[in-house]
Formats: sequence, structure tokens, C-alpha cells
Amino acid sequence: MTDKRLYYTATERNRDPILEILRRILPKSGVVLEIASGSGEHIVHFARHLPDLSFQPTDPDPKAVESIAAWAEHEGLQNIRPPLLFDAAAPNWPVAKADAILCINMIHISPWAATQGLLKHAGEMLPKGAPLYLYGPYRQQGVETALSNESFDQSLKSRNAEWGLRYVEDVAELAASHGFGPAETVPMPANNLSVVFRKN
Repeated sequence: MTDKRLYYTATERNRDPILEILRRILPKSGVVLEIASGSGEHIVHFARHLPDLSFQPTDPDPKAVESIAAWAEHEGLQNIRPPLLFDAAAPNWPVAKADAILCINMIHISPWAATQGLLKHAGEMLPKGAPLYLYGPYRQQGVETALSNESFDQSLKSRNAEWGLRYVEDVAELAASHGFGPAETVPMPANNLSVVFRKN
């Protein structure tokens, strides 16, 4: 039988630093919706270490959805729901509510419409005080961007003109328009940021 699990080396480097943040911000129980789950490696790691939470993975790529399902089956985790196939930019989401939302490494590798969809729906479905957690490389006003991130930005834009590093301030302004408070930013390894918003 063909193993449909995908592997990304960056996941092994960043999953524990991300988990450290999630332990602090996520509720003790409830449903955690992950947008753009990719290979599924992150969500199985989080589900293994946070067994009282139920995780709902999603992705717009059918191969990623297959990988997520394969990882969940391989790990034998009962707190991961079957992955859903949909794009964050879609006008309607097949999930009505969640107690927290995660989105790792999507905002820079997608059109701005995906971020708009993410923040719109997150604002509609999250309860007061609930966290929206974002992770990835960002630009910040008044802060020099690392050379590695500049090169990455150029590479992204050469692949798709609608991709590229976003300013945290632009994301925060959009988040505020959908009912979120100010961004909490936490420096992470390899010039990435954790960006946490909470629903007002």
C-alpha cells in the first residue's frame, strides 16, 4: 500500500517552538480549526501533546488532505477529525464554529484573498477571547527584514505574483476590522513570527 504521508523538514524544526506558544494560548478543551494544514505533520504533533483538544484539519490541496488523513491514521490519534478540502478564500466554510483557529505558513504562500477569507470567517465563528494563531515570515514596519526572508519573498513572487511576505500591520488592520484585538508578536526560529489575535 502506498504511503500517502508528505514530509517537510521545516516542521521538525518549528513544531516544538510553536507547541510552546499553543500550550499558553489555546483553551483547555474544545475544537481547534487549522486552516491550510499542509502535510498534517503539525496537527498530529499538536494533537498528540494536547489530547483534551479536538483538532479539525483543512487544506485546499487534495494531496495534502490525503497526507493529513494518512498521518492521523498512522499515529492512531482519536482527537483529529477527518480533514476537510476547502480554500480559506471560499465565501462559505464547511465549519460553523471553533474555539480556536491555527494557520501556519499560509499567508505568504497564498493570494491576499485567502487572508481576507481567513480573518472574515474567524471573526464570525470565534467566541469572545478566543485565539487566532498565525505563524510564518512577516515584514514589520520599522524593522529590517532578514536577508533570508528578502530572498524568500523574491522567490515567492517569481512563482506567483500574488504571493509574498505581508506586513504584520496590514494583517492586524484587517483583523481589527473583523473584531480582533491588537496583535501579540513573538519572535520564532529562522526569522519567523508567531502572531496571536484574540476576539474582542
